[in-house]
Parts: sequence; C-alpha cells; structure tokens
Amino acid sequence: MLNIGIDLGGTNIAAGIVDENGKILRKGSVPTGKERPTEEVVKDIASLCFSLLEQEGITLDDIAKIGMGCPGTVDNENGIIAYSNNIRMENVPMREMLSSYFPGKTINLENDANAAAYGEYAVNGGGAKSFVFITLGTGVGGGIIIDGKIYRGFNGAGAELGHIIIQPDGEQCTCGIKGCWEAYASVTALIRQTKAAMEKDPNSMMHEWVADYGKISGRTAFECARKGDSAAIEVVENYVRYISIGLINILNIFQPEKILIGGGISKEGDYLFEPVKKIVYKYDYNKYMPKTQIGAASLFNDAGIIGAALA
Repeated sequence: MLNIGIDLGGTNIAAGIVDENGKILRKGSVPTGKERPTEEVVKDIASLCFSLLEQEGITLDDIAKIGMGCPGTVDNENGIIAYSNNIRMENVPMREMLSSYFPGKTINLENDANAAAYGEYAVNGGGAKSFVFITLGTGVGGGIIIDGKIYRGFNGAGAELGHIIIQPDGEQCTCGIKGCWEAYASVTALIRQTKAAMEKDPNSMMHEWVADYGKISGRTAFECARKGDSAAIEVVENYVRYISIGLINILNIFQPEKILIGGGISKEGDYLFEPVKKIVYKYDYNKYMPKTQIGAASLFNDAGIIGAALA
C-alpha cells in the first residue's frame, strides 16, 4: 500500500505519494495563500492530493494512510493544530477537516520539523535507536527520534531545538526571547553576521561577491573564506562555533547515535562539518564511549513529505 505525505508551509503546500520505503512516486505543490480562511486552504490540500492520485493512475482505495506536517504546535493525539504563527491557525481541528475529503482514512498530524526528522530517519537513519535531525534555514528547526518514535514532549511542544539558550540576554530571537540558538545558527543569523562584518571591513572580498551576485546570502562568507578573505574567515569561524555550541548541548542531553543537519548550508560539506565535529567532539562530555555520528542530511525539501507519509 501507498501513503500520502503533505507538507503544509507558509508559502507552498507540497504533497507526494510515497511507498513503504520512503520513495516518492509522484509529488506536486500549490501556493498556500495563508491569509485565506482555513477551509479554503484545506480544500486546496485535498485537490492537490486527488490530482496526484489521478496523475499516478490510482484511487484513494490504494492509499493506506495520510500524514501532514504542519508548522507550529500540533496536538497529535487529537489531530488539532493548537497554534501556528506562520499560517495563523489556533485550535484548528485539521484531522476532522481533512477527514471530510478522505473519509475512512487514517490521518496523522505532526509538527513539520518532526515530520522532516522522521523522513530523514526513515531513509538515512540506518536503524539508529536514537536520532536527531536539525535544519538550518530561516530558523533552526529539528526533531528527535527515540526507539523509532517521534519525541513530542508531554504536550506536543517538545524538541524545539532552535530555542535552546546559548547566550543569556543575547541576540533577539523571533520567538520573543533573547539568546536562542536560532538567533545565532540560522542562515538568517549568518546573513546578519556577514552584513555586520562587511560594514566593519569595506575592503573585504565579500563586497565584490555581493556586487556580482546581487545580495548577501548564506554562501557569501563561506565562498569568500575559501578564497582567503580574513573578514569572511572570521564570520565562518564564529558561525561554526555557534552551531557547535548547540550541538554540544544536544549531545550532552541525548547522546544520539546519529545527528543529521539539513538546510542549504549543509551543502558546504566538509568545510562546515569538519570544524564543527572538531569542536563538538572536544567539548562533548562523553570522552570514553562511542561518539555520535554527525553528517549532512540528503532529502532537503522532500524530507517533510516522506516523514509525514511514514510517521
């Protein structure tokens, strides 16, 4: 049997038909239109799913279950989106709303980061009994898998890894608190750090890079650091340190078998991961037992679809 995975985002709704091995057979997306009434968003979700079924030449009878990853706090047990800041939903009975389009089907709701974590675990976890996924993007998201199950906390709000405090009274985070890991290790933070370094050093190679590419991005400092620019090297070294501090805390709490890091910045490869691992393994409390494997995730935007389908 096949499953449908839905990734509800602030900009787009993505969905896919997924087999039991995590292979996407067919996928597509439509704009979310998040300012619209929720009923209209749900109608578009259903239309997208039925369009994919038609394209694949199958019917709803061929689908075993449907899963959806949603931003915000999700009440998995009752199928409710308790609160979502990105799409402005509060106490939305999403499972019930979807059931009107997919009668008789099992429907599972997960936090979107948890769904992505489960997708990476299912495909790349290697059977690890404990697994952590972190995505570095606009924010810092993540999910924790223990004994093959998503860890949600007692109230569904667990595993908000981006909001570990790494600097009391530090940089302002969008969550309203200061000093969160997200405020230092997200790509948004990296761009802010790059901009500050450029303002401090008008001779930095990064100015020329931005003139060529049109804007500051997460690549700016990394590409210029590779070419030996001192200001860029300082930005990258600090950013690596910020990532590492959060990872050290996660390791000291969970000691997972594997941590995979996703988001576009993970494409920096060894230039990012080798110094991160050097710092993390140096300060990890565990000195005598096997070490956590740290590496790059590979599913990128497909992780949420696959995880929602399989969780």
